[in-house]
Amino acid sequence: MNWRQFLVSAKTRILAWLAVLMIFSVIASVLTIRHILYTLLEQRVEASLLQEVEEVNRLVDGRNPVTGDLFGDDVAAILRVFLSRNVPDDNEYLIAIIDREIYQTSPVTIPDVLYKELESTRYFLNLNRPKQNRLVTSSGTFVYLAQPIVINGGKQQGVFVVANLITNEQQEVNQAVFVAAIVIIIVLFVALFLAWMITGKVLAPLKILTETARSITDFDQNLSQRIPVKGEDEIAELTMTFNEMLDRLEASFTSQRDFINDASHELQTPLTIIQGNLELLSDRPQEQHETLALVSDELNRMSRFVGDLLLLARAERLDFLNVELVDVQKFVEEVYAKAIALAKRNWHLEAKTSIRIVADRQRLTQVMMNLIRNAVEHTTEDGLIEIGVSLVGDRTHFWVRDTGVGINLADQERILKRFARATHSRRRSEGAGLGLSIVEAIAKAHGGYVKLHSYPGVGSTFTVVIPLEPPQEVVSNEPYSHRRR
Repeated sequence: MNWRQFLVSAKTRILAWLAVLMIFSVIASVLTIRHILYTLLEQRVEASLLQEVEEVNRLVDGRNPVTGDLFGDDVAAILRVFLSRNVPDDNEYLIAIIDREIYQTSPVTIPDVLYKELESTRYFLNLNRPKQNRLVTSSGTFVYLAQPIVINGGKQQGVFVVANLITNEQQEVNQAVFVAAIVIIIVLFVALFLAWMITGKVLAPLKILTETARSITDFDQNLSQRIPVKGEDEIAELTMTFNEMLDRLEASFTSQRDFINDASHELQTPLTIIQGNLELLSDRPQEQHETLALVSDELNRMSRFVGDLLLLARAERLDFLNVELVDVQKFVEEVYAKAIALAKRNWHLEAKTSIRIVADRQRLTQVMMNLIRNAVEHTTEDGLIEIGVSLVGDRTHFWVRDTGVGINLADQERILKRFARATHSRRRSEGAGLGLSIVEAIAKAHGGYVKLHSYPGVGSTFTVVIPLEPPQEVVSNEPYSHRRR
């Protein structure tokens, strides 16, 4: 397989789309994880800030834990006691501002950049309610919450500020997300490799199917190959369908080969006769008339033979039938009138029905006349030939019954095939063994079939079963559609 075939192969395209889908999923997952972790970090920091402010507020409304006395309006004492009794979390800073100046800070050293920013009281002038904000500095991002301290309903006397440097924790989140992304990417490549191997196994039957189809060059040998079916998935169903197609192709090519062999054999005899007699014309001029008559008879037989072959070849086409509404009673009576002129036999008609069917009158006439000629050839002058029709359910049964020699059971299984003749046939008919094949082809074209009941020494009954209406593709044929309108 070259690179072009590799790139356009189903396996490569499946893996490519799978890789695109997985990469997109990985990117979306990493970004989602990062967003979730950032949100959780913000919520945790905010909760920590609120907790510190609530503790300050409880201290404002309470007593000095050292002396037990009320703080009164001593804001400095409140903030001093709070700072001395609370240890801030990592990256957390506590600042007390009194009279617009930084009064005291938490034991942890405050970054210089934050100290300088807070030293300017512009952030907290006229502050009358808690204020949360974000302060971006060169050292990182601080999230702070400022709580004004108001005693006895007076004006602002102090401000308590709790700040958290979230940059460090954001960096930890980014590092965790990076590690997770690396792990996911490694797992992605492993998954793609495993998917490549699994896809190869899943698509293996397709490769076998392709190789089998490519290897079918000699129909006599390779059409017998079949692909083993494994599982019950779509590929197994495709494999079964392909095997069924091979069955049909093998049967078709076998039938075609037999047809060619039989046709060659049937044509060889009249051609040999014609050639031999033409060669004798110059040697026996007095017998030219008899020779020309024999050649003409053989050519007529070949013409009928070729006509029958063309009819069988057309039987599979949708325009084979020219359907119309056929009055069954009248039709059978017409066939009977034609039959009694063929030969002297004990003829009998059994037809009492008033139904009409959708069928090709000319093709049905051809069916019945073929069966009648077959009965004439296998009966004597005192033999009985019965022609009849009846309605059974939603199907019409046309039959021809005779009291001839009958057909052996072994011959009954092949009598409808092309070029088949009964082994006990007394004489060669004018046809080439295609008459009953034509009967079956016309019956199938109508959506019907042929039944045979025969007993040696008793006689035979050929029944052609035709539905009241042929298949839809035949009914929709132009001539009948025009008549129905």
